[in-house]
Amino acid sequence: MKILGLIPARGGSKGIPRKNIKPLGGKPLIAYSIEAGLKSRYLDKVLVSTDDEEIAQVARQYGADVPFIRPAELARDDTPTLPVIQHALRFLADKGETYDAVCLLQPSSPFRTPAFIDAAIEKYVRSGADSLVTVRRVPHHFNPHWIFEPGKDGFLHIATGESNKNIIPRRQELPPAYYRDGSIYISDASLIFNENALLGNRLAFLETPEDFPVINLDTPDDWEEAVRTIEKFKNAYL
Repeated sequence: MKILGLIPARGGSKGIPRKNIKPLGGKPLIAYSIEAGLKSRYLDKVLVSTDDEEIAQVARQYGADVPFIRPAELARDDTPTLPVIQHALRFLADKGETYDAVCLLQPSSPFRTPAFIDAAIEKYVRSGADSLVTVRRVPHHFNPHWIFEPGKDGFLHIATGESNKNIIPRRQELPPAYYRDGSIYISDASLIFNENALLGNRLAFLETPEDFPVINLDTPDDWEEAVRTIEKFKNAYL
């Protein structure tokens, strides 16, 4: 199976200006995703899709392939990720390079190891899934079987649809629930093009260990947390 490692890196970050090349622990943020991707045993290429020449230059310095500058219409604040992926795959296909799947590594989630990427790819291939996400377990008090939402009658009802009278009484009896942590997405190329989707109905998952640092960098407070985290885990990521 041929897998493309794709790192989307727009130049117009507003929450943290110039986020993708802002130094974190002595190197640009984007370098963490590039280096982890290049050390993966299974990614055939690590490509950065960016609309920004400076980001492109930094990405090349760290070994990523940057064969194009992303069109401005695919680099707006409201641009979804899917058309960015489709653009990259089409560009490569026009050059004679085709891929079976894409492994999306967002720079805003820098704390992933090459071994974690490989574990995600191995599970994706082994499971026969059309897509995979890395997840973390939802705390029991946020489990959907304990979450209420207002109905049209103005009263609260369990979000999962069962009767309030049958609410699961003990946390030990709750089924596990997960949320996407943003670290890794893997999608089959046919899903991306034929179904115009990033996540399919055969969605596999890899649970992120509880002691594994997961940060999505969107705000200055997130950045400060990343600075504290990189000090604690610098042997793993520097």
